[in-house]
Amino acid sequence: MDSDESRPLLATSVAETELPAERPSQLDIYLSKVQNRNLYLATFAAVLGPLSFGFVLGYSSPAIPELRKSVDPALRLDGSQASWFGSVVTLGAAAGGILGGYVVDKAGRKLSLMLCAVPFVFGFLIITAAQNVWMLYVGRLVNGLASGITSLVVPVYISEIAHSKVRGMLGSCVQLMVVIGILGAYLAGTLAEWRWLAVLCAVPPCCMLLLIAFMPETPRFLLSRNQHPEAIAALRFLRGPLVDHEWERREIEANSSAQEMSIAELKNPAIYKPVLVGVTLMFFQQASGINAIMFYAQNIFEEASFKNSAIASVIVGSIQVVFTAVAALIIDRTGRKILLTVSGFIMAVSAAVFGIYFKVALPAPGNSSHVSSLNSLPGVALLAEEHRLAWLAVLSLSVFIMGFALGWGPIPWLVMSEIFPLRARGIASGSCVLTNWFMAFLVTKEYYDLTVLLTPYGTYWLFSALCLLSILFTVFCIPETRGKTLEEIEAHFQRSL
Repeated sequence: MDSDESRPLLATSVAETELPAERPSQLDIYLSKVQNRNLYLATFAAVLGPLSFGFVLGYSSPAIPELRKSVDPALRLDGSQASWFGSVVTLGAAAGGILGGYVVDKAGRKLSLMLCAVPFVFGFLIITAAQNVWMLYVGRLVNGLASGITSLVVPVYISEIAHSKVRGMLGSCVQLMVVIGILGAYLAGTLAEWRWLAVLCAVPPCCMLLLIAFMPETPRFLLSRNQHPEAIAALRFLRGPLVDHEWERREIEANSSAQEMSIAELKNPAIYKPVLVGVTLMFFQQASGINAIMFYAQNIFEEASFKNSAIASVIVGSIQVVFTAVAALIIDRTGRKILLTVSGFIMAVSAAVFGIYFKVALPAPGNSSHVSSLNSLPGVALLAEEHRLAWLAVLSLSVFIMGFALGWGPIPWLVMSEIFPLRARGIASGSCVLTNWFMAFLVTKEYYDLTVLLTPYGTYWLFSALCLLSILFTVFCIPETRGKTLEEIEAHFQRSL
């Protein structure tokens, strides 16, 4: 491989990796004069996309119980329809991930963000106006398309406008805003009927569309299109008037070669090994069962005979927000592997305990009420009275969410952005996003079927076992990327894993 091709972009000083050791003082001088106010504003405008994405994920939890009991037969969901309503969004997101990889390079980062706001709004409007189940499906599918594009485009936009001093913190805001959106949907669902909830969920993407219109395109994308004056204007907006914008422009351009990847390079260990790691990371993230839990949180607590299931869902969402914020603060101090290992262990234990709760609370397997109660989710509670151990259901699931938020929530997306060579980012990231959303579809769609086949406690013990496997994968296969340059990471993958 040509050495110039393997050298990381110093878009790297602003986007991708650490500055080479021979020029730290020059970068320090530059960053000391940077004014971040407009950078934070542009980031806020962008992360309204993940906020909207969170509302999409959280919407089904309060909406499904209402739709299961709808007085309109055309809108009343049975168990199978409820599972499709919760999971069809992931099919749209898988398609959106593929489309986003194409659009972000052709239309640009800014225009891609503006475009993905439209299906967010359109999807929620279709749900609001729904007259039958198929309109509900279509609305969720369109929402999913927007979510998939957003999950790819927003991290790219933020990484390319941020400088190295704040890139990690701003990048962590993506996952934080997703979980804030989920919590927002849970909270609003306790107060608003499902149609009005859809209207409220359409507000953040409208705000994003308006704000992004006034934000700049990323300097790196503009320079790749030889739009030098526009790139300087973008840098002036993002960095303030006191820095040497021409210096940063030169640094980006000096390291912007080898942006295209040939098919032949797929044989290169520096390409296929990180792709395998990234795809497996996304597999384990979804195989933990997290999206089934978040999509059906309220249903799960009703199944667990917890009287205030909506409030329990809000508690779980609040915990996820708090610990995602904690992860953002400590991730650059502790390292990726440690947090993933601790996260996997916490999730494995708490999922096992939740399974034990269901084992204790469920009627005996021979009881005919067992099957009927599973088929009626989220209808009749398993027990007439709130089970005396219902607090254990809330506690174990809350700890599971805490563990996920500390590691397996934000870190797979972060590691994905670190381990891929820049020239392979589009193809490799698209593969990871597709894997993530396809697995999310399988888990959410088959959750009810798993509870019937394996029983609820068997299902959570399966999730627990997969979390244990994720620990082994972390220990033996994932490199620690904290504090390493992209050259060092790429050299690692040139050797045997």
